[in-house]
Amino acid sequence: MNTFMKNFAFGAAFLLLGQVSVALGAPSAAQLKREAFAVVDTNADRMGRLNDAIFSYSEIGFQEVKTIALVRKTLESAGFTVQTGVAGMPTAYMARYGSGSPVIGLMSDYDGIPGGSQKPTSLVHDPFVPGGPGHGEGHNTHQPTLMGAAIAMKEIKDKFRLPGTIVVYGGPAEELVASRGYMTNAGLFKDIDALMDVHVSDKFGVTYGLNNFANVSVQWSFKGATAHSAGNPWRGRSALDGVELMDAGVNAMREHGYNPDDARVHYVIPDGGKQPNVVPEQASVWYYIRAKSPELVQQILDWTREIAQSAATETHTQVTERILAGAWPFNGNEALARVVDKNIQLVGMPKWSADDVAFVRAYQTSMGAKVEGLPTKPEALAADRQGSSTSDAGDISWNVPYVRMWIPTRSSGALAGHHWSSAIGVATPVAHKGIAAGSKALVASMIDLYTDPALLAGIKKDFAAQLARYPKWKSFIPAGATPPTYLNVEEMATYRAALEKFEYDPESGKTYFEFLGLKYPPAVPSSALGKASNEPKPDKTASSLEWHWE
Repeated sequence: MNTFMKNFAFGAAFLLLGQVSVALGAPSAAQLKREAFAVVDTNADRMGRLNDAIFSYSEIGFQEVKTIALVRKTLESAGFTVQTGVAGMPTAYMARYGSGSPVIGLMSDYDGIPGGSQKPTSLVHDPFVPGGPGHGEGHNTHQPTLMGAAIAMKEIKDKFRLPGTIVVYGGPAEELVASRGYMTNAGLFKDIDALMDVHVSDKFGVTYGLNNFANVSVQWSFKGATAHSAGNPWRGRSALDGVELMDAGVNAMREHGYNPDDARVHYVIPDGGKQPNVVPEQASVWYYIRAKSPELVQQILDWTREIAQSAATETHTQVTERILAGAWPFNGNEALARVVDKNIQLVGMPKWSADDVAFVRAYQTSMGAKVEGLPTKPEALAADRQGSSTSDAGDISWNVPYVRMWIPTRSSGALAGHHWSSAIGVATPVAHKGIAAGSKALVASMIDLYTDPALLAGIKKDFAAQLARYPKWKSFIPAGATPPTYLNVEEMATYRAALEKFEYDPESGKTYFEFLGLKYPPAVPSSALGKASNEPKPDKTASSLEWHWE
């Protein structure tokens, strides 16, 4: 049977099933949603505890070992078949329940950031472990939101014998922009009819269209020859010289290579040698190249490659390149976004308590931000705009109808993104209520997609038209490339033992706040104490020299 006939047969069968269900007096979508919301509410405390446990693990990209073990245990106990280690990444997973079509997917990430350690509700910089990692963006809120929706949908499917398959995904190392391109290339989304994503926010809404920049993550490694830096440096060939010349060339390129509104290029030097008196035989530099279009990313990448080779030539070193990851811009599907938006408006914002509002106002005061409390209405559906951030989920959006829902699991007021101040509210009742609201909007959207064949057919048609407006997608990740799962191994190992005593057991009889001995809400500070605690501390040591200028 050819592809057209298969699709026709599926559509006819799905439509017939819907007609039979109506004839037999099956519950309406509205009734199914009410039942699903009740399941979400029943499980809300548990999902909140899972959120807090993931927060307490403080795991960063590719090192989310305890996080993935908790997620797997939760989904398997609910009846899902869970496969970890997908696409060559130990902390990536996919979980399935049900069979047949339609196949509806849920996706999110769950990594923290280096240096993001922070105790929840503490209104000043107060890390669990100084310098340690933590959830300084709030990705800990993502998987509980998905699991709350998936488990509720599973119960509704079982009770009412709804057709189709639920697939839940977890992509590690989003902050490294490093996993979901590999998951796409491994074909993990080929049978998905529609996919929904969540991301922490101070708002509740969904957008469509291009959301951010394309990106490629590349490491260049220089190899030279070692020598004694003082005794006979002329015998050496400094790999670090190669790195520094390359960086100088890239910095010169910035003025002429691209409009600064259209691209961002930034780098770090992971390896610059071991000590000054040894000419570095090896050195490396790691770049992110971000731009509005994949074409511009490629142009800047090609120019940067030429600079790298020139730097090697000038220093008589050798240079090799490794593309670690890459992604096209996230491109949300409008028809699917309209389904999700309808259900966001149905669910509405969480009912914040007086304590929630008091906490947020205290937090905003401490950060020196506008004191505006918590939002009371969801955002209206809107076309997105391209910001300079990037997401490894972008590649998925060029392969299946995909949208990202912003869930209200933190408040406004942080001093910066990817920052300890962004971790203060994401393991609190505010986050728990935002998780439940997000779960409800997801499961309601899933119910619409499972019970309305015409809706899903319209989404697929809209997705085809969406793709037709752009060049054909092609992965930045070369064939044969492997995920850089070695990243963050040393960083996580440095802090894991010290963080263990702060890890929360979600099965304990205590809440996370009780476990930590924290008060909620904290008192409103008299000034911007949190902002002040972020300022560099001056060196108060008196100088041993006293200079007197005439």
